[in-house]
Amino acid sequence: MFGIRGGQAPEQGSFAGQNDKAGYRMTESLSVTEDGAPAPGRAVLTLGVEEELHVVDLRTRELVPRAPEVLAHLDEDHYSAELHRSVVETNTPVAATLDDLRDGIVALRRRAIGVAEAQGLGLVAAGTVPLADMDTPPVTPTSRFRRMLDDYQLLVREQLICGAQVHVGVPDRDEAVAVTQRVTPFLPVLLALSASSPYWMLEDSGYASARSLIWMRWPTAGDSGTVTSAADHDALVADLIASGTITDPKMIYFDVRPSAHVPTVELRVADSSPDVDTVVLLAGLFRALVLRARQEHRAGEPPARVRAPLHRAAMWRAARSGLEGDLLDLPRSPAPVPAAVAVERLVADLRPWLEELGDWEQVVDLSVSALSRGSSAARQRRAMSRRGRLSDVVDLLLADTRGGATGIGPQGQSVPAGLTPYAAIGDEAFPGGDVAPVYQGIVDVLSSLGPAGLRRREDAKDDEQRANGVTFSVAGEAATRLFPFDLVPRIVAADDWARLKAGLVQRVRALDAFVNDVYGERAAIADGVIPGWVLTGSPELRPSGALLHRPAVRAQVAGVDLVRDAGGTWCVLEDNLRVPSGIAYAMQNRRLTDAVLPELPRPAGLAAPDRVPKMLLQALRDAAGPAAGDDPAVVLLSQGPDDSAWFEHRMLAEEMGVPVVRGTDLLVDDGIVYRLADGHRHRVDVIYLRMGEDSLVHSPGADGMPLGPSLVAALHADTVVLANALGNGIGDDKAVYAYVPKLITYYLGERPLLADVPTYLCGIEEQRAEVLARLPELVCKPVDGYGGDRVVIGPHATAEDLAAVRRQILAAPHRWVAQEVVQLSTHPVFDGHELAPRHVDLRAFVFTGTESVVAPAALTRVAPADSMIVNSSRGGGSKDTWLLDRP
Repeated sequence: MFGIRGGQAPEQGSFAGQNDKAGYRMTESLSVTEDGAPAPGRAVLTLGVEEELHVVDLRTRELVPRAPEVLAHLDEDHYSAELHRSVVETNTPVAATLDDLRDGIVALRRRAIGVAEAQGLGLVAAGTVPLADMDTPPVTPTSRFRRMLDDYQLLVREQLICGAQVHVGVPDRDEAVAVTQRVTPFLPVLLALSASSPYWMLEDSGYASARSLIWMRWPTAGDSGTVTSAADHDALVADLIASGTITDPKMIYFDVRPSAHVPTVELRVADSSPDVDTVVLLAGLFRALVLRARQEHRAGEPPARVRAPLHRAAMWRAARSGLEGDLLDLPRSPAPVPAAVAVERLVADLRPWLEELGDWEQVVDLSVSALSRGSSAARQRRAMSRRGRLSDVVDLLLADTRGGATGIGPQGQSVPAGLTPYAAIGDEAFPGGDVAPVYQGIVDVLSSLGPAGLRRREDAKDDEQRANGVTFSVAGEAATRLFPFDLVPRIVAADDWARLKAGLVQRVRALDAFVNDVYGERAAIADGVIPGWVLTGSPELRPSGALLHRPAVRAQVAGVDLVRDAGGTWCVLEDNLRVPSGIAYAMQNRRLTDAVLPELPRPAGLAAPDRVPKMLLQALRDAAGPAAGDDPAVVLLSQGPDDSAWFEHRMLAEEMGVPVVRGTDLLVDDGIVYRLADGHRHRVDVIYLRMGEDSLVHSPGADGMPLGPSLVAALHADTVVLANALGNGIGDDKAVYAYVPKLITYYLGERPLLADVPTYLCGIEEQRAEVLARLPELVCKPVDGYGGDRVVIGPHATAEDLAAVRRQILAAPHRWVAQEVVQLSTHPVFDGHELAPRHVDLRAFVFTGTESVVAPAALTRVAPADSMIVNSSRGGGSKDTWLLDRP
């Protein structure tokens, strides 16, 4: 019967010639025994389904006109082209049972998806794909389709939609016409069940089935009106052709119609559905409707009539809200009822005929399941709400479409597509394209889960983050985002981590000595270690830095950004002594991994991030001044929920067992800082400062007055300590960075253990000349920049970017440095379909109290695709980082 050529888009209805006779033979009513042999006693109306599948690029998730590449590897009996080159149509064999139909759908999807994925493509069974451009996918180059484009213009260009058509065998054409008239009132319920197209051209359409709205624009779509016989139907078609509106019978797109070339009644209202069970449910309900209509026609019962405007209103409402709103309970009443009630009533009304067909229990189970999970449109919107990315919607559709087609791959074996090593220069997990031994266990687990399994773990991860408030905010955006997290952990080998720890402690000790010197005697300048202009020209040199007038640790918490080059060498990229953030996110990343990927094999010697809060608290308590006594009181000072790292502030305070406060919680009285809580004053000895100096100075205190002046007095009196100290930003200055190796030797008398990136100071004439001559080769940074702000990467910059940075360097040379480009190592991320390389860095943390220790947690930050900037505010992400303390 099937081998249909055509489908939802305007090439419709022709069956492969070798199947036509078989189709006619199989449309007679018969019954089958358990082994499939004909037997009396049960009605059988044969079934077939045409499914239209969108073709998307697995990297971009965009609709692409590459269906011919897929069809070239598929047989013509069951796969065919459509109006647009972005659609593959499948045509099932004739089925006598719903189980047979399901097997046919799954087998065709399996074969087509396997072919597509081998070419980096995916197939989506849905009414629409969100990421589509109607100006891009061309029509299939046949004379008929080109003529249609000329005749219908926009109608053809916008047909980037897919439907599923159900055929039920009815060999008598007069009966087929009669059946179409009788089943029409019940079509809105079937449309609501199939609704899977809420997004259209990058936007939420506001409808559950935008496809049906677009489809209804065809002049011959929708309700056929009253038609009394096959001859009457043929006369209507002839009149439409004579009118010049259509050119052939294939362009009759009624919601339900007698097929033009095979003895079936064809249902055409449904969106393509990613879930195979939904298609089977639609087929079961439609077949029961056809059986009932045929029997009523043969008995001479009058059909139920619904006025055309009411039927149109019912179809509109089904398209509007799918299963998540009300439907008109036609033909029983025009009053709306909840969609679940309408579905349940239809199933109950059809029980005698479902039982006669042997479908009752299966259809009941499928309908209950459909109402429980909701429409595909609703599930897509939930996916969108998680992170606000349409690509996540496409990922869901790809997973759901593939979910009913397991076993894809050579010889039918299950081969998770895309979770295989790739070749990328300097990749940490896949050097030379092979799996590094330390990553083998991880790769095995990820491959066993496959893309669909990992997408489900990503959903679980999002739910876990949302439940724990793991968010950050970006300047200029009103809403917070979930902190981006990739599922593939990064491993830092034991020997590497041992060398890094020693070098980090050394570097932070030298920088702390330098900042004390800057706000003290400035011996390093007097001895010619660092030029005076580097300090006096820095915007981070603050008078407030001199408030701490006794020798003491100034950087209790330091963050050092490290990168690993393509050759495996680690070097320091930046230092952070002001308000380094990220340690709580590093801890939370481990908890996420434990929660959503517990089966990943943990290597021996894995450092435990849970020790971090105790270590941090000890460093803060060690910072207390002489007046604090034996039990110093510590608070964490934050700007509150408006701060981008508010989650981190709350988490660290809670796990250290210290209060998190805002400026309005602090009162300075007679040079002593108090925390106000429960109507009482609580003395504060150490303030863990998690806000910028400018914000601190201007924040109101508990008395409504600016906190800055009174806090300065307390600092000068040495009754309270700020950790980190004010004025520390001088240690983060990019020009100072160039002198850190000399500072290590000068203050510590040691050889630097960590390499630096070669850096040029534009404030030095000769170096400025070299920078200006090599702008396209270098990375230019403002000395006071943070978070990737104003960084210009020469090899990736436009001519306009380079011209702009040249002007800025010439205008204020001492405010700019340039560095050689480091080819950052890459690490695999799961991009929704496959493992792909992304550039990464590592932020390590050093806590300094009576001694300096490196925290057993570090934050790996991940750059977006085709970028080397890792900051979350610039679209970057993060990973769980596995630090190995011993081999």
